[in-house]
Amino acid sequence: MKRYILTGAPGAGKTAILRQLELDGFGVAEEAATDVIALWHARGVDQPWLETWFVDAIAALQQQRQIRTANLPDSIQFHDRSVFCTAALATYLGAPVTPGLAREIKRVRRDAIFESRVFFIRSLGFVAPTAARRISHEDALRFEKVHEETYREFGFDIVFIESASVENRVASIKMAVQEFASQDHSKT
Repeated sequence: MKRYILTGAPGAGKTAILRQLELDGFGVAEEAATDVIALWHARGVDQPWLETWFVDAIAALQQQRQIRTANLPDSIQFHDRSVFCTAALATYLGAPVTPGLAREIKRVRRDAIFESRVFFIRSLGFVAPTAARRISHEDALRFEKVHEETYREFGFDIVFIESASVENRVASIKMAVQEFASQDHSKT
């Protein structure tokens, strides 16, 4: 099974791309941070990202979703963000990498859960605010840079998917996956 990560700035269009990939028959795993924020908003916590437990809650939900996808028959899956994004979030927030987050990073690396190539979805040039996404475009671009640095530090090869229509971005991802498969096949 091949699991690819979609990452990038908030509001870059990752969820729309994931939805199209799902409609095209690929297995997918949803992004976790937005759901953690929504839950805590419902519990009356307006800014859960300021809480010490926030990154651990995201990492735990990401782990649940990743494990759940292990039973899917799909030979190719796409995950909207990963524990490495959560590490980038901790860096961006100035929060420490907690023991729980460190354990999950270690598990994912040890078990080689994800492919070494990550799809980095570039900004659309704006950010549409939501209850969970309260970030300016300028801050989103700074956050994008932290993501790129984090993935490079963890040894990922970054495949940039530039701003374009959802259809064109999905086509670029599919073409890259086909190229990876033929490269991997030629090595055997």
